[in-house]
Amino acid sequence: MSRKIKLIWDFRGPASAKTAEHHEIHLKEYLIQEKHQIQITGFEVINDMYAIAFLVIEEKDMIIFRDVLKPHRGEIFG
Repeated sequence: MSRKIKLIWDFRGPASAKTAEHHEIHLKEYLIQEKHQIQITGFEVINDMYAIAFLVIEEKDMIIFRDVLKPHRGEIFG
């Protein structure tokens, strides 16, 4: 079983939750447009001034997604 990587985009400020939620919409649109089978996306509100959007991919695809989507950081998922 291959490892999964969680690509993360960080958003800060009073509008961070709405921005992260909106960014997830664009991640889903990208997956549909490029016909990727990956289905794990989301956003999390950490506090009232910080939220993240994320996309979980297989480790073998990390370079491709990283170069195209420019996440702020990544971590092992699971």
